[in-house]
Amino acid sequence: MLERRSRTRFLRRIGNVAHHIFSWVTFLFLLTPLLIVIPISFSGGSYLSFPPESYSTRWYETYFAQDSWIDATILSLQVGVVATVISVAVGFLFALGITRGLRKWGPALEKVALAPMIVPSIVYSVSMYSLFSRLGLVGNWFGIALAHAILCLPFVVIVLTASLREYDIDQETAAMGLGASRLTAIRRITIPQIRPSLLSAAFLAFITSFDELVVAMFLSGTFGTLPKKMFDNIRLQIDPTIAAVSVMEILMVILVMAVLMRLNRANVGRLS
Repeated sequence: MLERRSRTRFLRRIGNVAHHIFSWVTFLFLLTPLLIVIPISFSGGSYLSFPPESYSTRWYETYFAQDSWIDATILSLQVGVVATVISVAVGFLFALGITRGLRKWGPALEKVALAPMIVPSIVYSVSMYSLFSRLGLVGNWFGIALAHAILCLPFVVIVLTASLREYDIDQETAAMGLGASRLTAIRRITIPQIRPSLLSAAFLAFITSFDELVVAMFLSGTFGTLPKKMFDNIRLQIDPTIAAVSVMEILMVILVMAVLMRLNRANVGRLS
């Protein structure tokens, strides 16, 4: 009996050690490319190389000096914000329909909302190009934003559906019992309660849109978003500017996450 217990403890200890080793190896595997791109962005050479032979900020200066990079960045931010607003608004309605609607319609709505996640990006892009070319939205930044919003929708719906399923609907019912309309109850009671989930969904939607390449290649026309500009740069003119842009994208994601975490803490403090 004692031998069996000691063997069980030994096997459990080995399993824990193996789990920690695997977790750290996976973490380092994912983190290493991010760490390598930082010194490359400060390379003084004219080509991508690691480790750099010399260090300089010339490629950051090149980024800020070229209007094409700035225009692509502004366009990506513009498209990302609009796509985020559309996907969060529509995704919230989908989540309400899935969690509050009739049982027979809930699963169908969920499948429709998650469909863009299942369809390959290239197939989706070809379909959007065929449709948007007839609507005059090819070569239009709003067409890109609309296509991105559809791509972002599944992530928004997953987050908000999970949040609404955990939400105590009795609070909304009580507000309606005191005379509030359903719309007022949702706006004044439900939305403040699930604001952290709304911010998380908005973050996922924005990052998905800002990083999307395939749709932009089909719909952008003569101009291009930042991912398309980066792709063209690494295909036609390989220089460390691409690394400098990558570092700034990483910093932007970290900044957005920090702002969202601060807003979440402020929201939790206000509710408590």
